[in-house]
Amino acid sequence: MKIKNVEGLTTDQINKELQNGAKFVIYQFTISIIVMTFRRSSDIYFIRSGENASVKGLSYTLISLLFGWWGIPWGPIYTIGSLFTNLGGGKNVTEEVLQSVNHSAHAAQAA
Repeated sequence: MKIKNVEGLTTDQINKELQNGAKFVIYQFTISIIVMTFRRSSDIYFIRSGENASVKGLSYTLISLLFGWWGIPWGPIYTIGSLFTNLGGGKNVTEEVLQSVNHSAHAAQAA
């Protein structure tokens, strides 16, 4: 998965932001085609401290609002879940990202 909004930042700058309350999040979106419903996740977004995570996920919220409801029976259920997640600021995956980065760094050192 690609991490967005980290372009031009050094590792030290990212770590400082994380100490100040920044986080990595993903957003959910739902798309329905009558009898089929798909719930997917966005790329990972780096949300700096002070930024509104809900606003960053508005495009995924709009996709769900426009295209998610129409599938029977899961469309409304998954759409409500996606809206709840996105309007709540997305799903925080900071710990998972940091574990992955640390694991990659340790593997590189061992090689």
